[in-house]
Amino acid sequence: MQIHDLINRAEKDCQPLFSALEETEMRNTRRVLDAFHEEDIAVRHFAPTTGYGYDDIGRDKLEAVFARLFGAECAIVRPGIACGTAALSLCLFGLLLPGDHLLSATGAPYDTMETVIGLSGHAPGNLKEMGVSYSQVDMADDQTRIDVQGVLDAITPHTKVILIQRSRGYAWRSSLRPEEMAPLISAVRSVRPDIFIMVDNCYGEFICETEPTHFGADVCVGSLIKNPGGGMAPTGAYLAGTKRAIERIEARLTAPGLGREVGSYAASYQPFYQGLFLAPHTVTQALKTAILSARVFELLGMKTTPASNAPRADIIQAIEMGDPNRLIAFVQGIQAASPIDSSAVPEPWDMPGYADQVIMAAGTFVSGASIELSADAPMRAPYTVYLQGGLTYAHGKLALQCALEKMQKNGSLSLS
Repeated sequence: MQIHDLINRAEKDCQPLFSALEETEMRNTRRVLDAFHEEDIAVRHFAPTTGYGYDDIGRDKLEAVFARLFGAECAIVRPGIACGTAALSLCLFGLLLPGDHLLSATGAPYDTMETVIGLSGHAPGNLKEMGVSYSQVDMADDQTRIDVQGVLDAITPHTKVILIQRSRGYAWRSSLRPEEMAPLISAVRSVRPDIFIMVDNCYGEFICETEPTHFGADVCVGSLIKNPGGGMAPTGAYLAGTKRAIERIEARLTAPGLGREVGSYAASYQPFYQGLFLAPHTVTQALKTAILSARVFELLGMKTTPASNAPRADIIQAIEMGDPNRLIAFVQGIQAASPIDSSAVPEPWDMPGYADQVIMAAGTFVSGASIELSADAPMRAPYTVYLQGGLTYAHGKLALQCALEKMQKNGSLSLS
């Protein structure tokens, strides 16, 4: 069998799934368009500001649009928040005080969050150093759902925040759709309404027609160089949620008493608005790439999660390579097919914030943008690669072909 025959066979299998994705894209585009219309977005909202940023209408309207889309009372949307981890850290330090308890409802958090919490590394200023305790409850049913009773049992009198990580991170578990978080949110509300329920929403926006805040989460947090930036936003992150949560977080964003009233941006806000408008389409392109990749490796007899025909909650496709050479060849093939830095050859390295060496392909227009096609993996058995993004399905398909060719060339893949 030739590589192009394999891909074409997989693509044919995926056509009904692609049609369903396009229907969701249409409805999400309508939601975004309605939010733009309701907030009367105009060219004047693209204008930059400097200094304190008082009365920055572009900033304020962008936050109002995000709040509408998330069914939230208010939002923080700022270019100055460096990345998703920075936004999550901001949220935790805004909601937690010394003596409080943080409880993860989805097992171990993403690797970079372990440093923020104080579970690994020795970075000063972490939550543990501040006197915040931490515990976690693993997911139930072979890592497919939240253990609601287990979480309720783990709540202490000092529990202030329950963290739900929507995406799988570097774990072989199911990602969570917003409605799958609803039973836990409802159960916690019935016994401890004072607890903040925080969702790490990275990689999950616009996959569904709802977000966790529609089901009662206090705050959703994500990066603008992932899904909601649509491949256009050059930097930044967002937090959307209840007034009670956002007012605490905004005091850490700037200062108590200043909050969201200050914060300028000397470049145009246009990429953020335009990226948000494009986000439902761009996310659909990324999902098509993920589904095709899953189906190709299923045909090759390898393990994937989610399966090609399974419901999706994020843009990440995990593929168990089972062999370090196969993993490295795949990642190098994705890099070789990138529009930027295609001549670079990724190798495993000691990336800050990660417990194992990491190999990463990221030939992106925006550095580190996960909505653009990228692949990364910790170098540990069973050598699972995490593929995400793709501004266009055509590019995703071509990159997959290149990756398979690299694997075939180094002898780690045989087609018969």
